Amino acid sequence: MNDIGRRGFLARTGLALSAAVLAGAYDRAFADQQSPKNTFRNWDDLRAQFPLSRQLIHLAAFFLASHPTPVREAIERHRAGLDADPIGYWHEHEEKQEAKVLQAAADYLCADPTDIALTDSTTMGLGLLYGGLALRPGQEILTTTHDHYSTETSLRLRAERTGATVRQITLYRSLKTVSRDEIVDSLRKGVTPATRIVAVTWVHSSTGLKLPIREMALAIQSINRSRSEQDRVIFCVDGVHALGVEDFCLRDLGCDFLIAGTHKWMFGPRGTGLVWGHPKAWPIAQAIIPTFNTQAYDLWMENRSASDLPPSIHMTPGGFHSFEHRWALDEAFGFHQAIGKSKVTQRIYELNQHLKQGLAAMSHVTLHTPVSQDLSAGIVCFEVAGMEPRTVVDTLRQRKIVGSVTPYATQYARLAPSLLNSRQEIDTTLGVIRNLRSS
Repeated sequence: MNDIGRRGFLARTGLALSAAVLAGAYDRAFADQQSPKNTFRNWDDLRAQFPLSRQLIHLAAFFLASHPTPVREAIERHRAGLDADPIGYWHEHEEKQEAKVLQAAADYLCADPTDIALTDSTTMGLGLLYGGLALRPGQEILTTTHDHYSTETSLRLRAERTGATVRQITLYRSLKTVSRDEIVDSLRKGVTPATRIVAVTWVHSSTGLKLPIREMALAIQSINRSRSEQDRVIFCVDGVHALGVEDFCLRDLGCDFLIAGTHKWMFGPRGTGLVWGHPKAWPIAQAIIPTFNTQAYDLWMENRSASDLPPSIHMTPGGFHSFEHRWALDEAFGFHQAIGKSKVTQRIYELNQHLKQGLAAMSHVTLHTPVSQDLSAGIVCFEVAGMEPRTVVDTLRQRKIVGSVTPYATQYARLAPSLLNSRQEIDTTLGVIRNLRSS
């Protein structure tokens, strides 16, 4: 790097020395406040690491995470450093902390850190990926009638700018009879010669249905065997309600892209997320926001091309973010790893099964989420006869039980047992719902 490089300039101004000295002072000042290496003892101990009100039963924690102790302390540590010396602390920590976050995410996902872009949310990730898809007029984006507003809008806007089309299909006839085979068969029949992108949501926040992503990926791979690279179907998955619930490795999943916020089931800092892309799929994604990656920035200052850098670098938006939050994200992945991915999945499944089975046994309740864990994850949707979903949720809130209403045209009451809950809390919730009646 020549002497007009960013870090060369920083050194000449004396800020590099200042940053190193001050950063060391901040780290020492917070040393005795940091958590020991993440360990998991039991579910009660885990719950104690969250400052959630003990007066409430929290069954909507997937909406926006409360920060556990390691994440909260990391945020405060970085915030104090930035408040005391914004430029010095930023220059000292920006590159190494983002590298730590990417490595922690890669370890959790069984992926390569160079294939991961960092974002601020699922919606940002969807907008960045879908908004930059390299599509030709006449090519088709295939999605479903079950997807979220953010997916539908991002795809529609891209289609309008490229001359591509968006087509929606229904993956099943009825939630009462839905099966993995029906979903895969519906997808296979929905793909046409014009289909270039398939965009789905792994776990539907509208019903709690979980798609068989691996089987869907295999069906798409079968279709792709007879296609040229420029016409290969690219399989994109919104995985926000699977990340932090399902025990999976990306190398086994089979999709081309996975988009997710990390401030829901992962308990990551609020305002964090990621996009993972398979190396063979990344070329279809064109960056739409300049990156502030150190290598890309320095190459620009030297009037050299950054085209050889991994696409994920270009797909990580630049500008200034809530750095204290982004830099603390590695602690969230470490928190989950300390528990164990399989143990996380088992616990969430166990609590959700207990809730679903209890609701299914009530004559005045209609359960809309499949009971089978093959087709569900951590979200449970239901109706109470004669009561509007909002009334159900408001009534539960009056009884200190926090739920939510699905934000879709068809609305249901929604509860989501997580690692923060106990079986006793589910029993209490079932007892309240058992006594709910329309006036």
